[in-house]
Parts: sequence; C-alpha cells; structure tokens
Amino acid sequence: MGTRVRGWRWRSNPLRRRSDVLEAWTVLAVAVLLLVAAPVAGVIAAWWAHGEARAVATEQRADRQRVRAEVVGRTPDSLPSVQGGRGQTVRATVRWSEPGGGPRTATARVPAGTDRGDTVEVWFDTRGRNVPPPPNETSVWQHTLTVGTCAAGGACAVILLGRAVVLGAVNRRRMAEWERDWALIEPQWTRRRA
Repeated sequence: MGTRVRGWRWRSNPLRRRSDVLEAWTVLAVAVLLLVAAPVAGVIAAWWAHGEARAVATEQRADRQRVRAEVVGRTPDSLPSVQGGRGQTVRATVRWSEPGGGPRTATARVPAGTDRGDTVEVWFDTRGRNVPPPPNETSVWQHTLTVGTCAAGGACAVILLGRAVVLGAVNRRRMAEWERDWALIEPQWTRRRA
C-alpha cells in the first residue's frame, strides 16, 4: 500500500524529472487561469454586451412607436398544431388613429386567439412596418448574462484544451525518458546484452 506525498513534484529528489516539474507548474497555471482569467473574460464580455444591448434598445425605442389598435381584419380561427401554443402570433389587419392625423390601417402580428374588435398593442417603425417591441431591461440583462457565461465557459474550454495539449506533450516526453532509461538499465537487470 503506497502513500501519497503532497508536493513531491516540487521537492528535490532523485526520482523527480523535468516533466514532473513542468506538470506541476501546468496544474498551478491552469488553476490560476480558471479562477482568475476565465471570470475576468466573462465579466469583460458581459460588460461589452450590456453596452451594445442597451445601445440597440435605445436606438430601437427611438425608431419604433407603440400604438393601440383595433383588430378589423380576419384572424385565423385555429392555428396548425405545430404552431399552437403560448406566445404565438398571427397576421391580422389593424386600425388606429394617429394624433393630428386620420385613421390608419395596416397588417400586423397580433397574439393568437385575438378576435375581431379586440384592442391590441402593436409596434411600427418609422417606415410603417410592423416590428417586434424593442428589448426591455430584462432582455438586455438576459443577453448580458448569456454572453458573459458563454465567454467564461469558452475561456475555461480553451484553458482546459491547452492543459490537455501540454500534458500530452509532457507525457510523451516522460515516456521517451523512461524508454531511454530502461534501455540503459534493462541489460543490468535481465542479464541480456543491449
């Protein structure tokens, strides 16, 4: 039964090889990178994504307007089974009155199950096209957290991939050293000639 000695790769002893020291430094570097660099990469990416998402949301709020419109066109009575579900929308003709102008009519996406005569909120851009609403703060933060998490995870993956490459090279070198040493020692143990 063997005992495990902590830090044996750091101590000076006749069994320690250069590959052992390199492996120990690799473990230390990977630990530091996983604990420091990966979170920092995630925070930096999240900070950038938050600024970009807020800028896009601000731009879209300036470009889009919300109107309360009445559904005047026919909406499908039932949705196909593939699309049936919460949050689905259908196209319908809507009408609303603009301040200082007359009534306007357009085709817009309305929630599924909306009947003729119902009042809905729809969004239009400056060209009069029906568009989705601009992102709210919750959407901005969801985007921020998603990008930050993906960046930190990607950094972890790159670090662990680098570790695997380094340890593969270390193990190849270790096996070559053992092969060389065995070629020198084997004749003495087995009484064979090289």
